[in-house]
Amino acid sequence: DVYKRQVKEEVKVTNSEWYVMNCLWEQSPLSLMQLVPLLKESAGWSKSTSATMVRRMTEKELICYEENGKTKYFFPKVDKQDVVVQETRDFLQRIYDGSVGMMMSALVRQDDLSAEDIRELQEILKAAEKKTQKKQRKKK
Repeated sequence: DVYKRQVKEEVKVTNSEWYVMNCLWEQSPLSLMQLVPLLKESAGWSKSTSATMVRRMTEKELICYEENGKTKYFFPKVDKQDVVVQETRDFLQRIYDGSVGMMMSALVRQDDLSAEDIRELQEILKAAEKKTQKKQRKKK
């Protein structure tokens, strides 16, 4: 998509901006009048708060719009996966000095992982291990 851009280190999505981004990642394009009730429900925002947030996010280039007549239809300019990866890296660095192991250890110590979580993590790690092995074979 020509409007999409890669998320760079300096692109940050605030807690408030996540409300708008989630609406637009789920369904887009949406007009402001379509966004307002969604944001009222998810964030409790008024029409003016929603309009201000959409304007700021357009200026920040997180979202953009196409005009159809007098109506602007907004859509995300960044992929959700890119933003999630960046936010995850920032979180890991800020809280756990970048260590996935420290984060997992903290979760295990607090008994915050269900049996299903553990199975899912094992599958993710198996897939990551296979991917790493393939990369190492290509380098040889």
